Amino acid sequence: MTGEQKPHILLVDGMALLFRSFFATSAMGHYFPNDKGVPTNGVQGFVRHAMTAVSIFKPTHMAVCWDMGAHTFRNDLYDGYKANRPEPAPELVPQFDMAREVSEWVGWKNYGVEGMEADDLIGSFICEWEGRADITVVTGDKDLLQLLRPGVRIALMKKGYTVYDIYTEERFVEEYEIEPIRFVDTKAFTGDPSDGYPGVKGIGPKTALKLIKEYGTVDGVVNALDELTPGMRKKIETDMEMLMLSRELAQIHCELSFGDPIEELAVPIFGESLREKLEQEGYRMIIRQMDSLFLSPQH
Repeated sequence: MTGEQKPHILLVDGMALLFRSFFATSAMGHYFPNDKGVPTNGVQGFVRHAMTAVSIFKPTHMAVCWDMGAHTFRNDLYDGYKANRPEPAPELVPQFDMAREVSEWVGWKNYGVEGMEADDLIGSFICEWEGRADITVVTGDKDLLQLLRPGVRIALMKKGYTVYDIYTEERFVEEYEIEPIRFVDTKAFTGDPSDGYPGVKGIGPKTALKLIKEYGTVDGVVNALDELTPGMRKKIETDMEMLMLSRELAQIHCELSFGDPIEELAVPIFGESLREKLEQEGYRMIIRQMDSLFLSPQH
């Protein structure tokens, strides 16, 4: 860090990259087993994707955030939370631990907290470093848009390893005409089918956004029920409990405290020992990606 220059922290949603990489290749039946016959397609894709993100966004520091097991505090709040998701494919199961392991070899700092989701870790990091660092988040999850604020960008994965849909606070406000934190209030009404909670039956994204633009928050809408059409009022009154629960499920928690010195998050320089380790374990695609990104003439 030179002078007063702020660090630029890249926060990687490890689960999102791992799942995306796994499905991108398993769809064609490609699992790239290692010498022991264990599939590595998700692991290699995750590391290649994260390395490419480092080369694109050029952070000074980074952390990779993971879910730790399927059960979180949100399951305690609502039995149906993510209950509709199938069990992970057997070929993916061994790759959860392998991905974290390889991430550590590479020299990236990894975080996972029992009972919390990667989103909550990312949110907590943003709150901890707000104003002291510029932050770029790589994810596939639009829920994280609620974390936008000055100095924070959310890069949503679109295609391959290089195409991102990048949101800033300004872009979000321009598109949605509400503050990013109010994204939670819209989701309280719409629910989230992929996470398995319903919100208010019969209220879709357009109506939810209209309500929040007009009344500001879920509480604002509830306090103004008399002003709504009888049909709308009935929908909200019928699902009032689920509305409040959905808001709680949609809210990313930012209360975790890591307190690690910034030096521990420094982006590593990839050396010979890493190459040897990757060779030894049969991660040849990672080596190729590393060479093309960091050892080619333009670098």
